[in-house]
Amino acid sequence: MKRISLLLTPAVLLLLVSCGGGKGPAATVAAPDAPVKVETALAAFQDVPQQEVYSSTVQAYAVNNVVPQSGNRIASIRAEVGDFVRAGQVLAEMDRVNLNQTRLRLVNDSTELSRLRELYRQGGLSKSDYEAAELGYNVSKASYENLLENTVLRSPLNGVVTARNYDKGDMYAMTQPIFVVQQITPVKLIIGVSEKEYTRVHKGDEVRIEADALPGRTFTGKVNRIYPTVDPASHTFSVEVVVPNNDRALRPGMYVRNTITFSTNRSIVVPDAALVRQQGSGQRFVYVVGPDNTVSLRIVEPGVHFGTDFEILSGLQEGERIVVKGQSSLKNGSTVEIL
Repeated sequence: MKRISLLLTPAVLLLLVSCGGGKGPAATVAAPDAPVKVETALAAFQDVPQQEVYSSTVQAYAVNNVVPQSGNRIASIRAEVGDFVRAGQVLAEMDRVNLNQTRLRLVNDSTELSRLRELYRQGGLSKSDYEAAELGYNVSKASYENLLENTVLRSPLNGVVTARNYDKGDMYAMTQPIFVVQQITPVKLIIGVSEKEYTRVHKGDEVRIEADALPGRTFTGKVNRIYPTVDPASHTFSVEVVVPNNDRALRPGMYVRNTITFSTNRSIVVPDAALVRQQGSGQRFVYVVGPDNTVSLRIVEPGVHFGTDFEILSGLQEGERIVVKGQSSLKNGSTVEIL
């Protein structure tokens, strides 16, 4: 018997395999990717306040050191740290020996001047002698008033006593004030503002203030003074803000955050959840949904972040639909299903 040999070309073998020839497993075809479920929002124009936040500490509107003009023994103390005092209220009294002596001299000079005045009217005294007596009386009166002011120490303003450095019976040594009184209604803030905003800050502008020590409360102040020079080291200029503080809630030394609104822009606004940071470059991008429900990666330039939204300075047009949830499963060209 003759043996018949078959020669199969590679093309024929490939055809048999593709047709399922032989007993091997059938070939499978990959299914297309399923659409990614996402949530979206529309890019829309909105008024965006141009704001910056700066930190500072609360300062008393005015600080006065209560001291006598010269050293003397303290006879009494009339106020304590934490007391709220009124302008003119007695805080302390010094020893009165010198004051009493000066008062007696003034009484004597006053009596003598009255006698000489009558004598002068009658022509029994020269004008120069009368004027000398009058001058002596005025000098005694000024000395008494000055000594009285430095013996009975009064508060020069409405405020709170923040320091008392001596006790009753101490000898005032002129090294530190007996009392420190600070005015806290109103208070002031000195804010260092970036020099690029110098032309955008104006006297009377409102400033929103928040204090860590008073959570949930917001205070409003106004720009009272703009300092005329810029610090060459920090490139900031100082702005003084005055806050009424009628309930005395803000206290000197508190740390506060100050929000200054410079102007308002009409800009595209999107939820901050839509922005994704590109690794390695720091750029921000969003996924824009096209008419065929495929997404394209779009680099954008963000502006001000306020609340839960971002201002977009460039990269988006009004009405474009962007992905706000589900970006982690997307890539450029992915098909999406909008929830």
